[in-house]
Amino acid sequence: MAGVFPRRLGHVCAVVAVVVPAACATVSSTEPALDCGVGDVVDGRPLRIAVTIAPIASIVANIAGGSGAAISGIVPEGSDSHTFEPTPSAAAAIEDADVVFVNGLQLEEPTKNLALANLRDGAEVCELGTSVLAEKDYIYDFAYPESAGRPNPHLWTSPPMGKQYAALVRDTLIARDPQNADLYGVNYVNFAAKIDLLDAALRMATETVPSEQRQLLTYHDAYAYFAVEYGWTVVGAIQPSSFDEPTPREVADLIDTVNETGVPAIFGSEVFPSTVLQRISDETGAAYVDDLRDDDLPGVPGDHDHSWLALMQHNATTIVAALGGDASEIEALDVADVAADTATYAQ
Repeated sequence: MAGVFPRRLGHVCAVVAVVVPAACATVSSTEPALDCGVGDVVDGRPLRIAVTIAPIASIVANIAGGSGAAISGIVPEGSDSHTFEPTPSAAAAIEDADVVFVNGLQLEEPTKNLALANLRDGAEVCELGTSVLAEKDYIYDFAYPESAGRPNPHLWTSPPMGKQYAALVRDTLIARDPQNADLYGVNYVNFAAKIDLLDAALRMATETVPSEQRQLLTYHDAYAYFAVEYGWTVVGAIQPSSFDEPTPREVADLIDTVNETGVPAIFGSEVFPSTVLQRISDETGAAYVDDLRDDDLPGVPGDHDHSWLALMQHNATTIVAALGGDASEIEALDVADVAADTATYAQ
């Protein structure tokens, strides 16, 4: 897979120290998902696709591989997808696209709004997360309180939800490019098989982690759906909706949470050192593991592991190993893209 997605810089914002198991709510002010696969059929040329974040680009490229489709990335990996303001080059990619894949759930509203304002006739915006997640399953938590009306949007950190994204991408591409329907179908089957193996390995690995240690305190509130799927508890995160620096009181509260719960490790970003998490580690004795990623793919474009599958493997291995489990089943997985000549994507 080829592409240009600079490394993510990460976030440091306010600390939330309340211990709250990941839970679902039923009320939201989010708008209904935009329909997918409703644009005009494209004949006589490959599809032109625009995507927002790198994990979605990788999923789309695995399904589109071999079709000749061109995939343009909009949000660089070094940017905050929540607040990213599209550049002129991003606007040009959107204007040229047949379909724009976004996460939805209000993750990248400036980009989505630009896309809606600049779509050419016959093109469409497909909101993957908003389409696959029922409103009753929305999660509200530290950075995404229900009072703000926007749920946690990080569905792709849960492999089964990534599989749902892939299925919707397949259906959308088939509707827009029916001549390549068989190819998209085969790519999906092969991709889904790898996701299923990852899912099974992750469940096995989770069982090796002592139940009292299946607790996550992370630099960014990106693992809520992962936690629900695999029976973990998110006990805290640095970055609620205010995006402010942590106050001394908030830091103290989070230190208390670590001491009370006995969390053996706290997780930071591989590409963003956190002085706050380091201080919490120093004062509690919990290990500080600065290896997690939410939408920044491992490696660099062109690498074997610059993919969503490798991102999921990396995060799962990091979490399980740091919390006392055996991650060998996850580490042994083949996370190569399913199509060697996958559609290229570029920023």
